[in-house]
Amino acid sequence: MTTATPNGPRRGWLGPGLAFPASLVVLAIIMVPILQLARYSFNRFDPAELMQSAFTFDNYAKFFGDPYYRDVFLTTLGIAGLCTVLALVLGFPVAYFLARTQSRYKSLFVILLVFPLMVGNVVRAAGWMVALGNAGVVNAVLQAMGLIDGPLTMMYTPTAVVIGTTAVVMPYLILTLQSVLEGMDLSVEEAARNVGASFFTTLRRIVLPIAAPGVGAGTMLVFILCMNAYATPVLLGGSGLTMMAPALYDQITKASNWPFGAALAVVLVCGTLVIALISNWLIHRRYLKTMAS
Repeated sequence: MTTATPNGPRRGWLGPGLAFPASLVVLAIIMVPILQLARYSFNRFDPAELMQSAFTFDNYAKFFGDPYYRDVFLTTLGIAGLCTVLALVLGFPVAYFLARTQSRYKSLFVILLVFPLMVGNVVRAAGWMVALGNAGVVNAVLQAMGLIDGPLTMMYTPTAVVIGTTAVVMPYLILTLQSVLEGMDLSVEEAARNVGASFFTTLRRIVLPIAAPGVGAGTMLVFILCMNAYATPVLLGGSGLTMMAPALYDQITKASNWPFGAALAVVLVCGTLVIALISNWLIHRRYLKTMAS
């Protein structure tokens, strides 16, 4: 007796058909709040009623016309870009080591890398507050080594925000790059080394071009996380530094200006998405050009 099996076309639609309901739910969860904020951003703020239903571009005009909020966006963009570059420069060697090591302790290394992700951003930021304080570990070590005479003021500065944010996002980039590098054929690197290429030449001419799509995906993820960071800039930056996420939070919770806060949120989401997509496109374009040559 033979059992009937689905024909080719039906089997081809089976996977997408099963994934469609879950994808629809995820899309609704993501898009509905964003669309609601987008609608709120065109309303008008009233001190008595808080929000009046309208359709005006006054909130966006206020953002683009106010130098303070333009500087906040540019500051957020600069810190996010710097943190992304630092995470890539510091994280790529770690990812390469994890992908190529044959050590029996590899699983332990991965666990140590994942462990910080189990701790909330607030707790990690509090740890950096202790480390970077005037009586913290960093100042104590520098004074013990004789590099400084008095404690350095690192808290509530852009430097503290960059350090804390980079530490938060680096595990995400390392894990992304590790999975990409592990999927590469090791024989390609061995062939390059056999014809006389040095380690750094192989890394520059072989590994990095092949890993470009993974680098693009990892950096885009990290950049988005940096642009939308809240806890770390608030705790480590204090009043000395304002980024977009804390600024829109203050507008909604403290000033009760939902329309303007929603406009800030829309600008942040759209700006992050556009910049991330352009960066990813440039990386993929460079990848295709390298593969073609």
